Amino acid sequence: MSWTTADLCDAHPDTVTVAAPLFRDFGGVTAFAGPVQTVRVFEDNTLVRQQLEQPGEGRVLVVDGGGSLRRALLGDKLAALAIDHGWVGVVIHGCIRDSAVIATLSLGVKALHANPRKSYKSGAGEVAVTLQFAGLRLDAGNYLYADKDGIVVAPHALTD
Repeated sequence: MSWTTADLCDAHPDTVTVAAPLFRDFGGVTAFAGPVQTVRVFEDNTLVRQQLEQPGEGRVLVVDGGGSLRRALLGDKLAALAIDHGWVGVVIHGCIRDSAVIATLSLGVKALHANPRKSYKSGAGEVAVTLQFAGLRLDAGNYLYADKDGIVVAPHALTD
């Protein structure tokens, strides 16, 4: 890794947006970056699964779960699916579960908290939409950088 979020903020102060410090690291990888794919759901991870079944091609799935702390939107099976399909990270404005297993996987995972309760499976939600949470505005195709210091988003890649 040739970047840190702090260095990116210093080098590109007018380009990056910084997420409010709400997110915890859960994955076995704590620094990750890639183009963003967006999903908006509420307590239902059907669309999360559908996206993670697609080729990730080094992307980061950003899930706006409405900040709900009542149900998990990602567990160990979906995290393994993400790895198998080439995703580098998942950021969830909501909860995950199976955190002990996810901590052992080669995937960046940031979320608000862990909750053992599984999600609903109705399929409600939207894909590739503009998301707004934690002081961020994210569109599919933006570039996300995450490390132990936080999350920054830019309209394009800032590193090679």
